[in-house]
Amino acid sequence: MSRRWIASALVLFAMTTAAGAERLRFAGHEFEVKAGRGLGPGPNDWSSSQAFIDGKGRLHLKLSPKNGRWVAGEASSVERFGFGVYEIEYEGDIEALDPNVVFGFFNYPTADVGPDATREIDVEFARWGERGNRALNYTVWPVEPGRRYGHRSLDFFRSVRRSLHRFVWSRKSVAYESVELDRDGRPERRRSWTFRPDKPGKSIAAEPMPIHFNLWAFRGRPPTDGKPVEVVVRRFSFTPAK
Repeated sequence: MSRRWIASALVLFAMTTAAGAERLRFAGHEFEVKAGRGLGPGPNDWSSSQAFIDGKGRLHLKLSPKNGRWVAGEASSVERFGFGVYEIEYEGDIEALDPNVVFGFFNYPTADVGPDATREIDVEFARWGERGNRALNYTVWPVEPGRRYGHRSLDFFRSVRRSLHRFVWSRKSVAYESVELDRDGRPERRRSWTFRPDKPGKSIAAEPMPIHFNLWAFRGRPPTDGKPVEVVVRRFSFTPAK
């Protein structure tokens, strides 16, 4: 993924949740569900109907047409999380995701912590509108605006329907790992990358931030095949650093 694609997405990234937003409870934590028209990232339209919990306690996110407009889904935690291990189990074929569709699992700074394009720690499944781009993206945004960010894009494994993704956020590094799971949930092949900058205080956030899950259309463009998309986050866990 090029800097131009990342910058285009983030320039439009408005993460403020409206007062009185609907909430859901997932993995023992309270989340606010995003709603509104023409909001970033994207820009996209967002609705509380596009993020929900099923009878097994799993988080569902949808990107689908409603009344002639495509509507995205996002849930952001009320609680803020700091250094530690962040882990999700994801249900869906990452390599088969449409090039215009983005799934994100990430920390994002609130207004009192820092501006856009800083401090964010991302796991994103996205091709940024280009079918030839790699689908698995890890990104660490710097503390200071304008500094170089850390980024790695990787291929995942084809036809994998269940996978585990984690990042370990510490003061000196962010270590990522994505693991294929078999039908019984046992780990198989994996991808990994560690961001370990020379000046971590300027490159890695230290302030606690909310965790976000979202499913949206890059630059507001619907899926190329015109089909709705739904993904499932089977579980989320956070283990604070000792």
